Amino acid sequence: MLHDPTDLAAMADALSRSADYRVLRRLVPRPAIPSTIGHDCRTGILLDTETTGLDYRTDEIIELGMVKFDYTPDGRIVGIRDTFSAFNEPSAPISAEITALTGITNEMVAGHKFDDAAVTAFADSAVITIAHNSAFDRRFVERYWPVLEHKAWGCSMSEIDWRKHGFAGSQLGYLLNGVGYFHQAHRAVDDCHALLEILASELPTTGSPALALLLETARKPTLRVWAEQTAFELKDSLKRRGYRWNDGSDGRPKSWFIDVDETALDDEIAFLRTEIYMQDVDPTVQRLTAFTRFSCRA
Repeated sequence: MLHDPTDLAAMADALSRSADYRVLRRLVPRPAIPSTIGHDCRTGILLDTETTGLDYRTDEIIELGMVKFDYTPDGRIVGIRDTFSAFNEPSAPISAEITALTGITNEMVAGHKFDDAAVTAFADSAVITIAHNSAFDRRFVERYWPVLEHKAWGCSMSEIDWRKHGFAGSQLGYLLNGVGYFHQAHRAVDDCHALLEILASELPTTGSPALALLLETARKPTLRVWAEQTAFELKDSLKRRGYRWNDGSDGRPKSWFIDVDETALDDEIAFLRTEIYMQDVDPTVQRLTAFTRFSCRA
């Protein structure tokens, strides 16, 4: 039985007004429109990649999606400037596992190569690049396009405590459902459109767009504290504290590490001295900003 779209919209509106129902609407990407903004607005890029594997040093990008948008200094998204979507044929066939994960087949990428000049021109005017796992995406794209190496970066997955703000988790699909939409998550650029709506939505805890909180977090320097040469039996104490392990294969120390705000550095050093090393130590401390955070250089 077919229904008039206006009837369906009325049904959805009626259901959404009831506490007994939640309505998810299919995400329709916002159109790109000519910019009519003032000088106080800035330009950012939402970026997503699909790759042949997890190792940024040896695996390859097979799809790049980007959405360029304008926003005000207080984090309000005012429009989309442009979108970018492209495939790239890797040097070896795409594995069945990657096809199952991404939906991208060897036939889809056959004969496609990235236009490096087009990528550079698209990204050049942005003051920040945001991905939903910047620790993954940034390391890949820096290897391909130097323009993205010198941008400030934010991570919408790790730089907002989504559970604290009422969401079920930090996965993109959960967040999109949380703001009332669903989408077909097969194309990189589609995920960028989904992320745009998530960041444009107001957090119930702050009354401000999620982008505002992300920008506030990204602008703050953080300090990476390395707990080198610790006893193996102390690994659980370090994990409970929030430390992560680096295996040393990327040129960084083979060591536990944690990222903290500048105000928390003294407490972190006190923890290491009293609970881990049992003596006065001066651990290696690395200062990170949006220009270095998530990079293979950090």
